Parts: sequence; C-alpha cells; structure tokens
Amino acid sequence: MNTLSPSAHSPKTVKRRTSTRRRPSYLPPVQNQETHDAALHAIRKCLKGRTSYDAFPVSFRLIVLDTKLNVKKALQCLLLNGVVSAPLWNSDKSKFAGMLTVLDIIHLIQYYYDTANYEAAAADVETFRLESLRDIEKSLGVPTPPMLREHPSSTLYEASKVLIQTHARRLPLLDYDTETGQEVIISVLTQYRLLKFIAINCTREIQQLHLSLRKLKIGTYVSSTPPPQTPENHNPYWPIATATLNTPVFDVVHMFSERAISAVPIIDEDGVVVNLYETVDVITLVRLGAYQSLDLTISEALNQRSPDFPGVVICTAGDSLGTLLQLIKKRRVHRFVVVEGEEEEKKGGKKGRLLGIITLSDVLRYVIGEVKNEAVESIEEIASDKPPSPDVTS
Repeated sequence: MNTLSPSAHSPKTVKRRTSTRRRPSYLPPVQNQETHDAALHAIRKCLKGRTSYDAFPVSFRLIVLDTKLNVKKALQCLLLNGVVSAPLWNSDKSKFAGMLTVLDIIHLIQYYYDTANYEAAAADVETFRLESLRDIEKSLGVPTPPMLREHPSSTLYEASKVLIQTHARRLPLLDYDTETGQEVIISVLTQYRLLKFIAINCTREIQQLHLSLRKLKIGTYVSSTPPPQTPENHNPYWPIATATLNTPVFDVVHMFSERAISAVPIIDEDGVVVNLYETVDVITLVRLGAYQSLDLTISEALNQRSPDFPGVVICTAGDSLGTLLQLIKKRRVHRFVVVEGEEEEKKGGKKGRLLGIITLSDVLRYVIGEVKNEAVESIEEIASDKPPSPDVTS
C-alpha cells in the first residue's frame, strides 16, 4: 500500500493562533421519542396541506377495463401494460364499477379448483366476464371489496385515512364531467405512491424517524405464544403464512384467497427465508395458460418467474422506519420481510430466520396514526346507493 509522506522541500509549517470562535457541531441530532413524534406530526401536517393531485407522477397511463370484457383478455391487457390492477367501468350505466386486482384472479382460480376440472376451467375462463367476479366472491364466502372512491382534490391525509379504514391497497380518484355530469376516472392512488410522496417531500422528517422497528412494533411478527394447533395445521411461525420450496403452488393460492394476502415467505427447514412467492407469480402461470401448473412445487414454479423480479427486500428489527421510507424512495417496494439479525443471533437465534412481515399498509397506518373506523360503513353504503343504516352510530 502506498502512503503519502511529507516532501523534503515542503515549506515550513506556520503555527496559527487558536481561534476563539465556536465551531458548529456535526454530531447527529438527539434521537429520542420526542423528536420522532415531532417528525410524524410534521409529515401529517404536510399531507393535510397537499392534495391527491400532488402525488401524481409527471407522466402516467391509466388502464380502464369494461366489465363486459372477459377475464383472459383483461389479464393479458394488465400484464402487457405492466400493471396488476385497473379500474372497472360499467358501460351500460356509464359509471365506475370498482377495481380489478390480482386477488380477484386468485379467487377465480380458487373457485375453479374447488368446483371444476382443468378442461372446464380453461374453457370457461375464455368467456367469463369481469362483471361476474363478485358472484365468485360470494360463492367462496370471501368479503366483497368496498366500492372506494375519492376526489383528486381531497387531501392526501384524507385519502390515507380511507385506505387505512378499509384496508385497501389502492384508491380510485374520480371527478365529474361538468357538461354531462357523468363520472370520470382520473387516476388511482396507491399506498406505494403515497409513501413515496412522503419519502421525497419530507426528507428532513424521515431522517428523524430513527427509532427501531422493534421499539415501534410495526408489522406482524411470529408469536411467542401461538394458539393451540392440530398436527395437520401446525405453524411454528403463526400468524404468518409460510411455505417451503416443496409446497404445491395451489396450497399457496389457497393461502392467498383465504387470508387475502399477496405474498408468502418461502423458508427452509431452519426457518431461514430463501425466497418469496407472490400473487403476481401465479398470474404469470395463468397468463401462459398453465392452469394445471398450479400442481407444481414452489421450487418448480420459481423457475418460470420473470427475470425482472426485483428480489426479496429484507430488514431486521433493529432497522428504523426512516430506513424503510428511504428504501421506498429508491425502489419499488411492496413489503419487507423481517429476519433475525446479529442481535438475535447473539441471543441464540439464527441469522436470516423469519421474524415478521411489514406491509405498506403497516407503514402507512403507523405514519398516519390512529384512525376511527366510523366512516367505513357509510363508504360502502354510498357506493351501493343505499341509505345509511339506522343502527350505525355517528
């Protein structure tokens, strides 16, 4: 290794008088609960002063699907345009008809596997229309998603509250045509877009969100006291759904449909996270017409995964909320898998072992704070054009 040494011809060093001026401190700010809470308050204040319009990207495209369209064509349209959801439009009534999401397709797959063989499912999906998806949900006994909507001029804080109240991942933004009075779909505000807006516009504040995830208790974590379980349904990582590389894809599809989740951690025999299987992975198989491929193992199915898969984003309980928001700013993230780190390893744990899951819903819910759920029923009633229920308290 080369080192620099003073030259023989270096000029003499002249001693300078010590300055009496006080130099600025470059020490990091004091990290405590007070500064953390002040940062959250500032972020909420920012969201209350900005509208949903402000979160729109400079350039974007909006895919809207007619409810008369069959599922296969709708799915091809989504994947060709690189999106996993789209607003629905009822052309008969000229009005907004909800959202098509990946979970709708998962429910459809679950329905066909429960009620028909592969040949019947493959033939039926060619003609099955989007307008019939709600009937599938009723057959499976899963909740029908609320018909959410918000005006683009509403504040980002109000939009965040609607997402939290309804556990939705995206919020359609609608306006009305001034001439015809008809609804106009403007855009869709997602949790990711909202959190990215915070990360970009509240840089100073997120640097103050320095407390650890362990202290904040954001997300869902493996329970130390799981409820009584049968040998057939034993899950040492309860309440988190997990799978191994040998698990059949359809078993994971059932988890998606039953629990209304979008990803399942793939672990080895020691509980170390080796991958993540997502609802979009299933849709890739369906798009290829490989309905029968759901009998493959996760290991076999991962071989057909798109090469542009961004990878599994992991963190430890020692990371901060600010770190998560910084990561959301830099890349498209939908969830964080929390694993045991060096601190847990020192206590006898295993580095990389599954510890928890943090979704964007968890992050948004914490940043916005406690939200009353009194408006959820009225949102659904307004959407279905029903008068308020007399037993709903104000």
